[in-house]
Amino acid sequence: MLSRRSWQTGGVSVLIRHTLGESRLYLVCDALPDKKLSAALRGGVDLVQLRMKDASDADVLAAAQRFRAICSEHGVPLILNDRPDLAVLAGADGVHIGQDDMSVAQARSIVGPRRLVGLSTHTPEQVDAAFRQDVDYIGVGPVYATPTKPGRPAVGVDLIAHAAADAPVPFFAIGGIDATNLGMVVAAGARRVAVVRAITGARDPERAAAALRTALSMEVGLGAA
Repeated sequence: MLSRRSWQTGGVSVLIRHTLGESRLYLVCDALPDKKLSAALRGGVDLVQLRMKDASDADVLAAAQRFRAICSEHGVPLILNDRPDLAVLAGADGVHIGQDDMSVAQARSIVGPRRLVGLSTHTPEQVDAAFRQDVDYIGVGPVYATPTKPGRPAVGVDLIAHAAADAPVPFFAIGGIDATNLGMVVAAGARRVAVVRAITGARDPERAAAALRTALSMEVGLGAA
């Protein structure tokens, strides 16, 4: 059994991908304060994406380097949103791109084979196309309407079921997911979720992350029974 910290010690591509496969709770966030990020990680977040859409390169790099140090302390991979070039410069463990960003092939050519590449998907066709590309995981959503994706209509749980039917790589359901609707997301076939406000908007991020992680484990266990 590989420990959550062992991905740092060598053979990075294999071990990070193992860590990805074991991941259940993915936090997508902007440049949180150190204390808040550390609290979320203590609560059970096991994958972090730094998403700073309108920030300068310098600000993204500074935040990514800060996040990398904290994530490394917890043995948690750090993913950078949109910018594979900055992911490499910051020493992040991968990049996440959207449908309107560069192609998966272009992102892979920049980050190389030893970093993760994730891709957002919003339709059955995009899910199917993603599974034919060199991605390590996909995001499926937004499942529910969310202000973090203004103008993007909710796709509902049917797209989760489509992804779950024949997924060759891990997928994370994302978009408006919290403790109130987690059961429906898992019932549709999700075993991993990505959240934003459910943790970043909580007064106690550690408790919020722990509650989500516990609820997810329980729901998945009930669904597998």
